[in-house]
Amino acid sequence: MTYQALTIGQIHRRQCLLGAAGAAVASQLPRHAAANQATASVVVDTHLHCFAGNDPKFPYHARAPYRPTTQATPERLLECMDGAGVDFAVVVHPEPYQDDHRYLEHCLRVGGKRLKGTCLFFSDREGSVDRMAALVKRHPGQIVAARLHAYAPGRLPPFGTRALRHLWRTATELGLAMQLHFEPRYAPQLEPLVREFSQTTVVIDHLGRPMQGTVKEHDVVLRWSRFPNTIMKVSALPDQNRYPHRDVQPILRRLTEAFGSERMIYGGGFHAEATPESYRAYRDRVAALLAHLSAGDRAKILGQTAAKLYGFSTAS
Repeated sequence: MTYQALTIGQIHRRQCLLGAAGAAVASQLPRHAAANQATASVVVDTHLHCFAGNDPKFPYHARAPYRPTTQATPERLLECMDGAGVDFAVVVHPEPYQDDHRYLEHCLRVGGKRLKGTCLFFSDREGSVDRMAALVKRHPGQIVAARLHAYAPGRLPPFGTRALRHLWRTATELGLAMQLHFEPRYAPQLEPLVREFSQTTVVIDHLGRPMQGTVKEHDVVLRWSRFPNTIMKVSALPDQNRYPHRDVQPILRRLTEAFGSERMIYGGGFHAEATPESYRAYRDRVAALLAHLSAGDRAKILGQTAAKLYGFSTAS
């Protein structure tokens, strides 16, 4: 049996997202031998970063906001994936490299069909967005989203400008999703673009960062569930022992009720010190927080939805 997932571009062209027919296809996916009952299906980690550390072949950008010294290589990632029962993963191009994607390209070459990646280009830097098409062309089918940060006050996108709209349109025309990493207070400035580009898949990182905003501010993000092109990512799970000390379980329940399992994906657990055991433990924690859902819905969030969304395929 062969499972061929719908790509983001195909979703755009068909003007639908993760409908009933896609769910039926996903239910036919082969079971992963190493997965437990909660994840007895294809498993896709949609959010991880790789770093070359101090390797001079892949230097950090001059504008890097931080500079990890410890390597988190694609080779180590694949080892952890094998040991933790993760079939596929999405390497999210991190800010230290800015719009220099050489290390991401290295990761994609190492990972082959098991890895895809996101890109990072800047609408307020001359010529940056114009390089997006060439990157996508060099790696057909492997670049799945363009990421946008609206998180640190000193590094915000130019809201309400033609330049930001040009970035969104370029990603759309290349068949990419827009992946948004933002504090909830910036949701109102982004919403007009979510509305305008209604056929562009919008991936919301890290639960919409509920702990970095008030409940009222995060409710704006929650209401984005009314836009059928939005996908919520269960990643960067907050630590209840840290400020603002809010329990993530009720938040996650509200998100699952709003978005549903066919519009939610999971990511996280890989880092420089990760082991196969810690990587699996992170996914087990996600599965435990989703215990209010059926096993089938958990399987969708832990891999089936992402496999279809990002065009990963598996055969048996």
